Amino acid sequence: MSRICQVTGKAPAFGNAVSHSHRRTRRRFDPNIQRKRYWLPSENRYVRLTVSTKGMKVIDARGIERVVADIRARGERV
Repeated sequence: MSRICQVTGKAPAFGNAVSHSHRRTRRRFDPNIQRKRYWLPSENRYVRLTVSTKGMKVIDARGIERVVADIRARGERV
C-alpha cells in the first residue's frame, strides 16, 4: 500500500533520529494512512480511498462528493 494520502497528498517525511550521545541516523516519519470505504450516493456505490486522518477531517468538512471530484480532476482513478 502506498503511504500517500489521496486527499491531502501527504507523504512520508525524512529526518534524523538523534540518540542520547547525539549520533544521527536517517529515519522516516510516516503519515497516519488508513484504507477507508466511503458511500458515494451519486453513483450508488462505495469507493475505497487511502486517506490520512487529516484527509478524513477534510472529507467530513467538504463532503465526499466534492473530494472525489477533486481527486478525479487530478487524474487519479477512484
